[in-house]
Amino acid sequence: MTVVTLGAHIVDVLARPVDALPAGHDTVVVEQVRLAAAGSAAGTAVALARLGNDVVSVGAIGDDDLGDLLTRMMSREGVDVSGLVRRTADQTSASILPIRSDGGRPVLHAPGANRTLTSGAVDPGLLVAADAVHVGGPDVVEGLSDPAFFHTLDTARASGTIVTMDVLSEAPDLLEAASAFLPHVDYFLPNEQQALAMTGASDPVTAARRLRDRGPRAVVVTLGEHGSLLVGPDGVDRLPAHKVDVVDTTGCGDAYCAGFITGLLHGLAVRDAAQWGTAAAALVAADLGSGTGLATLGALKALLP
Repeated sequence: MTVVTLGAHIVDVLARPVDALPAGHDTVVVEQVRLAAAGSAAGTAVALARLGNDVVSVGAIGDDDLGDLLTRMMSREGVDVSGLVRRTADQTSASILPIRSDGGRPVLHAPGANRTLTSGAVDPGLLVAADAVHVGGPDVVEGLSDPAFFHTLDTARASGTIVTMDVLSEAPDLLEAASAFLPHVDYFLPNEQQALAMTGASDPVTAARRLRDRGPRAVVVTLGEHGSLLVGPDGVDRLPAHKVDVVDTTGCGDAYCAGFITGLLHGLAVRDAAQWGTAAAALVAADLGSGTGLATLGALKALLP
């Protein structure tokens, strides 16, 4: 199956465990330091490739060492990076993540070139030819908020392409801009905080219903250790999380999206596809970095009920 991921591309630098930052010039010795291709497009692209999909990733990165590193990491995973445009005036987006012992992580983030991606960099024929398109992080890629791009998504959907979307931030103003995409996608996969911020609801079920009323076939809200909930044509369904020893929650949402998309492309019903997403997220939570613990589709299937 061919999937196009487009949107946010980030290089993550992760270290664990970091339960407190050292004072002054002190040094803290950690167990691991790792680099990862991350962001709602790049992280999802890598996870999709590991699950056996042919993946083309579209985005904007810097013409810099970080950009070279990101394209090399993604290419090594089998992702086609020909859709990435290089910017000389902007650095590649990057984050530094000190991972706590409990898996939580603060983030130091440089937005970089992600903000410069425009709809003109997206080949409409590529989306029409794809089995699925994942729009990752349109809240931080302002240039995609364009009626011409919405028309491109609608054309792709009319041709049979499945269109999914998730968001990256929890900033209300950025999320409000992303709401404009909802009539043009089939499935929306926010986390709980994002869903509440986008709707003003006090609980995730109400939030998901309000989001679905704006256009998607179904909304899947991820709830961390409490699993996820699905609101679709058949009502509300809750899916429990797998019990794992959490190392790092970075990239769990990207992995969930990848598992969900892969399930849909294998002909599964939406609830069953969400179970694939749940399993993919559990594998990632058990290791350090976006997508690291997600090795193969076989490993995912081994966690299924």
